[in-house]
Amino acid sequence: MAINMDKIREKYNTLKSRGGNSSQFWRPDDGSETTLRIVPTSDGDPFKEFFFHYNVGKTAGFLCPKRNFGDSCRVCEFVSQLFDDGAEDSIKMAKSLTARQRFFSPVFVRGEEDKGVRAWGYGKTVYETLLNLVLNPDYGDITDTDDGTDLVINYGRPPGAAFPHTKIQPRRHNSALSDTSETTSELLESVPDFDSLFDRKTSTAVAAILDEFLSSDEAAESTSSETTQYSSGPQATGSQTTSVDAAFSELLGS
Repeated sequence: MAINMDKIREKYNTLKSRGGNSSQFWRPDDGSETTLRIVPTSDGDPFKEFFFHYNVGKTAGFLCPKRNFGDSCRVCEFVSQLFDDGAEDSIKMAKSLTARQRFFSPVFVRGEEDKGVRAWGYGKTVYETLLNLVLNPDYGDITDTDDGTDLVINYGRPPGAAFPHTKIQPRRHNSALSDTSETTSELLESVPDFDSLFDRKTSTAVAAILDEFLSSDEAAESTSSETTQYSSGPQATGSQTTSVDAAFSELLGS
């Protein structure tokens, strides 16, 4: 039987829409040590903050319209209703759907120069560590292209830990971003556009995703009768993290 090209194109487009173009991202391998440089951005803020909703059906993590753009968000409204309900199952579901804070920076990985500048996603603990480095007078502007600081990233899962940990160690000596001004200019021009790094869903689209999730039975094992009153379809269900959500969540440093 011949391949159904329409279905293949649909799968490809779906993959590309989930979390952006993977070639634009860098993530450390478990048990790895990597040296990289955070690259400055044109607006002077290389630490970008986003809020994502996860676990909403089969849809991969997506930007929260309210926390990122000030638009209405049905998921946030639903989360508030669940917390107001107060039932144990409702609160459990609310926590799984609450928008989560993630941070991104443009990075240039030493030893992978051919891949250019990519986006590194990380959580709040790493974010605080990076801010402390910048505010430390011994380091200051670690992104300075002429006299900045490379960072050594140790990433791995300690024995008994549920998730990998990230340890950051700044290099003792400052250095230039690259060997030539021409290369530096090229790197600065190749910094990812963070405004378009992730697909921005409208409030209407997010509402449709939530409605589809609440009318599905994919999380039947966590079904809660307390959430039925909030669903426009059949009985609402709890949450279940898909493999795509799990991978995306780990990419972002959860």
